Amino acid sequence: PALLVLILVMSAPGFAGAAQPAKDAQSILKKVDDLWRGASSKSLVSMRVKTAHWERTLVMDVWTEGTENSLVKIIKPLKEQGIATLKVGNEIYNYLPKTDRTIKLTAAMMMGSWMGSHFTNDDLVKESRLSEDYNSQITFAGRRDGRDIVEITLIPKPQAAVVWGKIVLTVRDDDLPIKQIYYDEDGRVVRVLTCDDYRQVSGRVVPMHMKMTPEDKPGEFTEITYETLLFNVSLPAGFFSLRELRR
Repeated sequence: PALLVLILVMSAPGFAGAAQPAKDAQSILKKVDDLWRGASSKSLVSMRVKTAHWERTLVMDVWTEGTENSLVKIIKPLKEQGIATLKVGNEIYNYLPKTDRTIKLTAAMMMGSWMGSHFTNDDLVKESRLSEDYNSQITFAGRRDGRDIVEITLIPKPQAAVVWGKIVLTVRDDDLPIKQIYYDEDGRVVRVLTCDDYRQVSGRVVPMHMKMTPEDKPGEFTEITYETLLFNVSLPAGFFSLRELRR
């Protein structure tokens, strides 16, 4: 599904009319999976985290290449400057500059909080994919709350390494995500992700703002805002490497 991914762009134009019979859940999910990604991308992202006890904002540089490679580096505040996360294929690493340590993330660490936010490591680097890890079905297509939408219910495949018991995704009539509701295995809502501030970037329309709200912590949230976003940028060979992670 976001942080970055967080770090979710549509590679094809949307459809006209939310109730078209040609609607296909799988094709919509593939677009959402690759949202905010072109052949390559570079963005400046701010992440505001509000909890019951503290509030802070991180500013990050983010690079992606296809669906396999991504690099996130914190540039502000000074206390966290240089902390970075790298994904190359199925391998994911965190770099901590204060101790000069590089940590390879295990599968068990993917659902852990990233930098104290309400997003997980998996959200950040998009290790799981909705179109591959879930069986999907369109459960509503039509007009709701004054706009045309499509609602897709996702149930995890038996072999998928995911923790959610169910996800309900709502998209606009152009396939752009509006809301994503995450449920646990007992059918309880765990968290809700909303998207807004849709803008045209490099000929594509993308939501530039996302907000993750935990259901069990009233008043808490993490919001991500794309300050700048460029697609199909030129990146040097070997850019997504441990050497670049530590630089």
